[in-house]
Amino acid sequence: MGDDEKQAEIDRKKAEVRARLEAQAAGKKAKKGFMTPERKKKLRLLLRKKAAEELKKEQERKAAERRKVIDERCGQPKDLDSASEEQLRQICKEYHDRAGKIENLKYDLEHEVVIKDYEINELNIAVNDLRGKFIKPTLKKVSKYENKFAKLQKKAAEFNFRNQLKTVKKKEFTMDEEEAAAGEGGEPVEAAA
Repeated sequence: MGDDEKQAEIDRKKAEVRARLEAQAAGKKAKKGFMTPERKKKLRLLLRKKAAEELKKEQERKAAERRKVIDERCGQPKDLDSASEEQLRQICKEYHDRAGKIENLKYDLEHEVVIKDYEINELNIAVNDLRGKFIKPTLKKVSKYENKFAKLQKKAAEFNFRNQLKTVKKKEFTMDEEEAAAGEGGEPVEAAA
């Protein structure tokens, strides 16, 4: 009986543990987390709609601002159809003066930009000098062993040339000094001295 009771106790504990693990697994499957795929799709759709609305509002705002600036710079359109010749001359003169002012303003602004760019460049150079960081120019690559290789090649060429020469020990290829001088058309060396 003791063995049967122990076996029953072990089986009961195993069943208990198995039931607990199954309950945990079932709980995890049922929960699935907060962001289900359907919720993610819906959220993405809402974000896209919101972004499209914001973009449209931004474009409308920019267009209104552009229209305002154009109206401010160009003024309201003049009625040219019902204007007399004198009024047309006056309108043309106003437009000509305005165009001249705008050109002067454009020239001044361009000159200011050039001056500011120069000042920015000077300040950058000063900052780099203070930091100790200098702009290093790009250098072309030069082999530091180039001269050594040239010297070694020259020595190797001399060495090979000397080894390839055969030493001449036979008398048949040598000329006496007297024969050499006579062969050149002059008198023998001893007689000339």
